[in-house]
Parts: sequence; structure tokens; C-alpha cells
Amino acid sequence: MFTRVRGRTVRVTLLAGVGCAVLIGCAGLLWKLYGMAAYVADGDPAEGSYVQAAESADRAAAAVLAGPAREVPPTGPAARGTEARDAEARDAEAPGTEGRDAEAPGTEGRDAGGWRPSDPLVARPAAAESAIGALFSPGEDADQDHHCSASVVHSPGGDLVATAAHCVYRGILGFRTNLAFAPGYRDGEAPYGVWVPTRIDVDPRWTEDQDPDYDVAFLRMRRPGHPGERLEDATGALRIRFGPELPAPARVVGYPNATEYPVECFNTARAEGPAQLRLDCADVPDGTSGGPVLTDAHTLIGVVGGRDGGGDEKTSYSSLFGDGVRAVYERAVAARR
Repeated sequence: MFTRVRGRTVRVTLLAGVGCAVLIGCAGLLWKLYGMAAYVADGDPAEGSYVQAAESADRAAAAVLAGPAREVPPTGPAARGTEARDAEARDAEAPGTEGRDAEAPGTEGRDAGGWRPSDPLVARPAAAESAIGALFSPGEDADQDHHCSASVVHSPGGDLVATAAHCVYRGILGFRTNLAFAPGYRDGEAPYGVWVPTRIDVDPRWTEDQDPDYDVAFLRMRRPGHPGERLEDATGALRIRFGPELPAPARVVGYPNATEYPVECFNTARAEGPAQLRLDCADVPDGTSGGPVLTDAHTLIGVVGGRDGGGDEKTSYSSLFGDGVRAVYERAVAARR
């Protein structure tokens, strides 16, 4: 009798324990979803756009500056002013690329003549660059302080950033409302300030079903507390090339979640089917999503994303910069007017 009661008690206790664990797990999941839902908005999914409310954007910037990042004066080539950066860009421009890119003021980079594949093909720590930075999402939304990477691309308004669509649009939940961008970020320092979106544009095929062939987003930015300041004037910008010729020598750059500095790797970018680009290199982990894939030193031909959410242990992917991405870029540029 004692044995039976004890056995029954053990079973009941185990079942109760499992039930409690399930309930705790469900409560944790619900709390996580609640946290995510507090930082998203519907926007216009049919168009693939969201106009950011100034109040929530300002709170995101303040949270970043109160926590993981602090503003410091810039140093190095990008601190010398726009004219110096323009001269560097002209000097670095590869022959035969004229007319194919959205022309940009300068940014630091590697010219095509000095390119060679990384040996071994493993990402390594890199110097911070003024036009490339970390994308933050402060708040209880289940992400790290900086969860993605992004880069400044040339535009007529001088205020455009490129990243992956999955960094800014959370599936059925909608557009993130707590984004902040720190160009040139390293070791907690934001030498070019913290910038927030005024508008986000993605392809409607991404908002509809997260089609990996359209995992690209463009964000128009402003710097809270600095009305009239243009991002591109502060950082320089990358050219953007649509319909890049592949294979091409390339470099991938991004900010891993677990580090406070960027990593980079050089290899040949190749086509992966009709709508994806791939670059084989190990140790390009979570957090590098949205980071630029560059050729000719400072020409953007992809952002980490697309297939498999951006890649695996040895390969990074990007949606190919074709007509669809061009249309989103042009919509983001035209919306300013």
C-alpha cells in the first residue's frame, strides 16, 4: 500500500512539475511576445513602408546613449571633412565603373588593386569605418543591444541607410519602432552620433511572406537634437550598384552580437541561383545581418541576408541587387520629396 501511494505521489509530482514547467515556459514566451509587440507597428505592408513616429524614435536614441553607446569626437580620415573624403573616393574609384553606380561622397575602404582573399577564409576583427555601423533595438524585445549591421548609401537627400529587411520587419508583428544606428561604432563609442529612422522601405514581397529574394531595406535617417544635419555629410557614403557583374572580388563586413567591433572577410562573391549572392567565409555570425557586401573598395552589391536568414557557419548570402531592390531604393529616395 505504501509503495503504491508513494509511486502515485511520485507520478503526480512529476506531472505537476512538467505542468509547471510548461506553464512557466508559456508565460516566458508570452512575456517575450509582449515585449516584441511593444516595439512594432503595422505601417503599410501593401507598399512595404513605415513612417516612424518621432517620439518612439527619440526614445530609442536616448536609450542607446544612456546604455551601450556614448558619443565621442571622430578621428581619422572621415573627420577631415567632406572634401577630403570626396578626394579619397575619386582616387579609389575603379576604372570601368563610371555610370553604373549611385555616385557617392567618399568612405574608407580597400581598392580593387589591393584585394586578395582572406587566408584562411575566416572573418577577423576589422577597423571601424564611418559609413558602416551597428543597428540597435533597445528595449525588452528579446534582442541584443545591437542586433544587426547597416551602411550609409549615397542618395540625393544624403540620409539613406541599407540593411536587411529581416532586421527591420518582424514578420506578422510588423515594422520595428525602436531602431537606432551608430555609424563607425566600436567599443561603446559612437563617433558620428546615433541616428534614427524617419521612414523604412522594404519590398512588399517581403512583408507578404518574407521572400528571401527581397531581404533588403532602406531607412531614411535623422539625428535627434541635430535638426538639418545630413548623415552622409558626417560619414560619407557607399555607392550602390544594381545588377552587379558576378563573380566579383568582395568583402563582407558586420558587427557580431557578441562583440563591440566589426569583423570582415575577403573572398569572391558569386551568384547563387537567379536571385541570391553568396560569399564563402567562416565566422560571420548573428548580428552581421544587414552588413554590407562590398566590391571596388566602397561599392555596395549586397547586404547579409536572404537565403537561410543570411547564411550558415561558412557562407554569407544576400538578395541580389536587381530591379526589385532598385525599385525599393528609388521609392525611398522619392518619398523624401
